Amino acid sequence: MQWTNLSEQTVYKNHWFDVNLADVELPDGRHLDHFVIRLRPVAVATAVNEANEVLLLWRHRFITDSWGWELPAGVVEDGEDIAVAAAREMEEESGWRPGPLHHLMTVEPSNGLTDARHHLYWADGATYTGHPEDDFESSRREWVPLELVPDMIARGEIPAANMAAGLLLLHHLRLGRP
Repeated sequence: MQWTNLSEQTVYKNHWFDVNLADVELPDGRHLDHFVIRLRPVAVATAVNEANEVLLLWRHRFITDSWGWELPAGVVEDGEDIAVAAAREMEEESGWRPGPLHHLMTVEPSNGLTDARHHLYWADGATYTGHPEDDFESSRREWVPLELVPDMIARGEIPAANMAAGLLLLHHLRLGRP
């Protein structure tokens, strides 16, 4: 059962997203107005060190008024390579420059409302370059044992679904048993 987007009008627009109103035709021929949020791609990165610890950020999200562990992330600028953006965001937000990045996964965290695609990367190791340029992004930056990640997710300490999915896959790839 496919819905068809017949047209969209922009209701609001800024550097990060557009809010559009779509005329959607349902399979039975009925129409409905549906809001759509069009977002720039998001690049996410982390690193795993020799001790199998993963680099995480402890931060507050004012929208949900919640604290949790996250990975460095941000929007991809126009014309910017996604992996380059992921490395840039990691260094700006954590003070750690990742080694060569490996694509982990691409997710659509809210595809019933947005066209957001979050591209997650990871590196074997990172080099400390100094205090993070964007230190306002998090209260702490820590290397956390990757083996603790599933329990942290279960306790709600990693609340963002895209981060939890990526970290669970990374846990499986690095520590999973056949």
